[in-house]
Amino acid sequence: MENVDVAVDVLRQASGALHLRYRVRAPSSALRVPPPVPPERVDGLWRHTCFEVFARDPSGAGYVEYNFAPSGAWAAYMFTAYREQSGVGSDPTLGIAVSSTPEGFILDARCHPFESTPGGPRTLGVSAVLEDAAGRLSYWALFHPRDQPDFHHADAFALTL
Repeated sequence: MENVDVAVDVLRQASGALHLRYRVRAPSSALRVPPPVPPERVDGLWRHTCFEVFARDPSGAGYVEYNFAPSGAWAAYMFTAYREQSGVGSDPTLGIAVSSTPEGFILDARCHPFESTPGGPRTLGVSAVLEDAAGRLSYWALFHPRDQPDFHHADAFALTL
């Protein structure tokens, strides 16, 4: 995808909550961005423009995944091991806000992935799926451990907090 740039800032608050700020720089006609909807849990957000964070305690194989859409929709999933989903999550501390900039937009997301296991270091995989104007998807991450994008791969958890 040409003339597109994605950056993210991650802040872990004392409570354990995460604040993620995704900044997308792209011509307004370059991306398909879903229209606003009431905040609700929706599966399949990765089929269109969305932002994701995967979090785990490095001592275990389990992890959680959050998806945030610019529409305000979100999803949360729990895994016991690589792609072994153990349930869906709900998070009352979740929040998504989107604002336009002259260069693109900013998505701010808050979640609490460490609520059940507070403290200690965590590893994160931070990623984005962008849909271009023609409907093609591109996959962005801090690290792609394989030729094909795989945000669930253990080596994609490239950020330690």
